[in-house]
Amino acid sequence: MKGLLFLVSFFLTLLTTMVYAQEPPVQVVYRFDDHRYLELKGWDCEGELWYTDTQRQIHSIIASQFYRIFTRQYVHPSEHYIAIPWWGQITGGFSVSKDYGQTWERGGARMSPGPNEPNGDNAPEYDDVISFTVVNDQGFLLTKNSLYMSSKPFDDPRLATGGPGIDYQINGDHHHIKPEFPGPAWGLDYITKRGLAEDTAQYHTNYQDLPDKVPEVKNYQGWDHMRCDMDAGR
Repeated sequence: MKGLLFLVSFFLTLLTTMVYAQEPPVQVVYRFDDHRYLELKGWDCEGELWYTDTQRQIHSIIASQFYRIFTRQYVHPSEHYIAIPWWGQITGGFSVSKDYGQTWERGGARMSPGPNEPNGDNAPEYDDVISFTVVNDQGFLLTKNSLYMSSKPFDDPRLATGGPGIDYQINGDHHHIKPEFPGPAWGLDYITKRGLAEDTAQYHTNYQDLPDKVPEVKNYQGWDHMRCDMDAGR
């Protein structure tokens, strides 16, 4: 009996080894449209993540390992500015490209410091996230408590090298934001209007007149959720 159990265990181990010795499966986990998509290479829906745009002939790597799909609603018609959320890691921000997916910003986008949440936290819990929408080169993260937004898709020209900077007043006191310290570039931080009220970014032109709700997206041809087959490759 012990010999039979040993053989069964041996063959199960051998079978598992043979399966995992194969090249990891590749599957499309998200489609933006008919020529742009995300591919995941790995077992159990975790691994490398690649972005492909067949029209622009772009095939770039976003994550070399450990990527797991975002499970909330995801709508992304924007092409110039691309933001990729990760499962369970909203507090860490997003992987971001600002050149149609050719290159990806090192460090990605982050949640801005400040009291974005009602309890004073700067970022939401993943369980509170409802949807992520990227439209007109802006990202909008909707949660149960708040709406997080990236800035409008340009930098304040006053903070460019050699620019005059930004003058502003608080309680009658004069302050100045220098071009040497402009803060995050456009699209690289997400903030709520609650948090913006406590942040000097409110004086930048690309943070002014932000919407109060997620813009409507019409005639979107892509998927509204990421998809992954846990049994792919087996």
